[in-house]
Amino acid sequence: MEKVFQYIEANADLYIEWLIEACNQPSVSAQNRGMSEMKEIVKSFLQKIDAKVEEIETEGFPIIYGQLEGGNEKTLTFYNHYDVQPEDPVDKWLSDPFKAAIRNGQIFARGVADNKGNLIARICAVHAYQQVYGKLPVNIKFVFEGEEEVGSPHLEFFAKEHPEKLHTDGIIWEGGTRGVEDKRPHVGLGVKGICYIELICKGANFDLHSSEAAIIENPAWRLVWALNSLKDEEENILIDGFYEDVIPLSEKDRAIIQSMDFNEEETKKLYGIKSFLKNVSGNVLKETLTAEPTCTICGIESGYTGEGSKTVLPSKAMVKLDFRLVPNQTPQKVAALVREHLDKNGFEDIEIRQSHGIHPFNTNPSNSFVDVVLKSVDQVYKEPPVILRNLAGSSPMYKMLNNTNIPAVQIGVANLQSNYHAPNENIYIEDFIQGIKVTAAVVKNFR
Repeated sequence: MEKVFQYIEANADLYIEWLIEACNQPSVSAQNRGMSEMKEIVKSFLQKIDAKVEEIETEGFPIIYGQLEGGNEKTLTFYNHYDVQPEDPVDKWLSDPFKAAIRNGQIFARGVADNKGNLIARICAVHAYQQVYGKLPVNIKFVFEGEEEVGSPHLEFFAKEHPEKLHTDGIIWEGGTRGVEDKRPHVGLGVKGICYIELICKGANFDLHSSEAAIIENPAWRLVWALNSLKDEEENILIDGFYEDVIPLSEKDRAIIQSMDFNEEETKKLYGIKSFLKNVSGNVLKETLTAEPTCTICGIESGYTGEGSKTVLPSKAMVKLDFRLVPNQTPQKVAALVREHLDKNGFEDIEIRQSHGIHPFNTNPSNSFVDVVLKSVDQVYKEPPVILRNLAGSSPMYKMLNNTNIPAVQIGVANLQSNYHAPNENIYIEDFIQGIKVTAAVVKNFR
């Protein structure tokens, strides 16, 4: 692989140019902004490596599929997405979020970490391998969707309608990070699921003068009381049946989680906090982060919150909640349990709207594909990897891989301070180049 690694280093400027071109194009799926232009850019990059490219139409944004024939019967697939989050709040950015800027060895742009850095790195790796060796040692497939940031509503459609395109022996999935201080690469074997819902409580037909609060019910208070019934001060979720499907950790799961390096002091300093919830630390902290479900208030809206005072009795209150789920929980069952819980506690009038849901997914750590990825990581990085049983976040693995035996592993170019979904999203140039190398190594080793 040394020749390929040397080629990647010699052509680093070219590959950085490719990444900057991708990042400079807005592609905000939630707002249908720049998606058509980004789709064409993705296709043009796949054409640079002579991939056979197809545009698979969905009811939303198309999936871009690419294919290359290799030297044996094995197939390696790369899943990534070409859409990004909105750039708000723009005033918190130090540079234009859609004009990639390089400062102190880092590239700053919306989508550079999530997920255009990985998307371009996969293409660069195949390009470098082709330039050095010509024919690829394995068949390669690319599945690039444009709706990951809005819940991947059509990825399951792709899997069901195009089983021949899904057929593969292993997938390198979007995501993957590297430590900032210890520089250890993180290898992910799965993700948590998510159940995202809104609770809506209504009162009078319109906002009233607050003097009428003596006789008219306040939906904001009612919603607060309902929320208070969901979780106690010890972070226990109080919904009957919520934990009954959670699979206990195996000894191997626990060993993988405990092998993580988690810099507690650095994280607290970064976040500006004094301690973690319940003052947990060590292995308990790591197990809590990666293996326990959550219930989170993401935002509350009601009444008047502008400048100055307005004595108002609101007519409506709304909260957005997300539940991060672990195997074997499902978003459908959790939403149903929330409904049952509210009804049982006297909140039948509160409406539930389920926004989107993603099932958790895990790859068996004993799968041989995991060994291939770990071997490739060892060839590129001096630092030993951190193996993550699953990430604390979510990704649509289940939608594409449910009812298959396809292993999926996450390696990537981001870092633990990449500011996903936040202002000043970034990656290190060094991590981008290393990410290209490790991807090329997987191509070589997966034979």
